[in-house]
Amino acid sequence: MTIEVTRTYLKMTAADELKPAKMESDRLQIHQVVECPASFYRYLYTEVGRKYHWCDRLKWTDEEIRTHLDRANVSVWVLYSIGAPAGFFELKQHEDKSVEIAYFGILDEFLGRGFGKHLLTIALERAWDLTENYIWLHTCTLDHPAAIPNYLNRGFSPFKQETYYV
Repeated sequence: MTIEVTRTYLKMTAADELKPAKMESDRLQIHQVVECPASFYRYLYTEVGRKYHWCDRLKWTDEEIRTHLDRANVSVWVLYSIGAPAGFFELKQHEDKSVEIAYFGILDEFLGRGFGKHLLTIALERAWDLTENYIWLHTCTLDHPAAIPNYLNRGFSPFKQETYYV
């Protein structure tokens, strides 16, 4: 079976475009994962992306994951809810001084609690710490239905669309 997919690229060009939606809760913590084990990264990628056809990195070896995560321009951040991993984002700095939110998502068990709005706000704050140029990401029609509304509500603007088939 072939599925038509629309990929949408969005960007934010100034820090003052951010419309934050933070949750004040001592139950939530976000930490950068330094020296992230390949197994933990694979767990986050697999569990967050399970329903959304994330498959590109599933075939990566532990060494390929470690090589990727050891790059100075890549960082991984994890949202914890009372100590349990609840979501993550990956930032990638590009040569043009932009920052890409390369991966972003919430584990299925934590959806519907507003964590996505909170995590995206933090991801954007961390990204703006790394650039004065712009922040961008892409999403597609395979992603969670709340993805694009969350991106738009935080201040992103679409700038390109493309169609592909899986």
